[in-house]
Amino acid sequence: MPTFVRTDKCDGCKGQDKTACMYICPHDLMKLDQDGSETSHAMKAFNQEPEQCWECYSCVKICPQQAIECRHYADVVPMGASVQPLRGTDSIMWTIRFRNGNMKRFKFPIRTTPEGSINPYGSKPAADIAKIGEAGFFTLGGVQKTGNPSELIRK
Repeated sequence: MPTFVRTDKCDGCKGQDKTACMYICPHDLMKLDQDGSETSHAMKAFNQEPEQCWECYSCVKICPQQAIECRHYADVVPMGASVQPLRGTDSIMWTIRFRNGNMKRFKFPIRTTPEGSINPYGSKPAADIAKIGEAGFFTLGGVQKTGNPSELIRK
């Protein structure tokens, strides 16, 4: 379901040119209504095309006021419930509000390694650019060998 902004919580990121949700939205959907001409709520952000929302939660997670919410599909949370994440430095606290008023909270770590510590090419052999043009060349467990057509997955 697309995101929506709760105007009672949104402060337009304190009058900045660009709100946090505008900055982070990968589909460029969030917009700041500076004078209230589009939504009747001046200096409040809004999703200008909800049907185009990718449901990536980027805006929901970054909002400093927790003003952006999303109604979920019934297979994620029960009908009528809403979910609100609160991002910390090392975890995200997810709060589910059920339609009967009950709440449940779940806390999950953001990452399992210290930021900047991952070396994605650490255990890989150095590339041999001279072999790049050879037909069927690939690596398997760090061992270079030519391709074998019988090893291909066929449907």
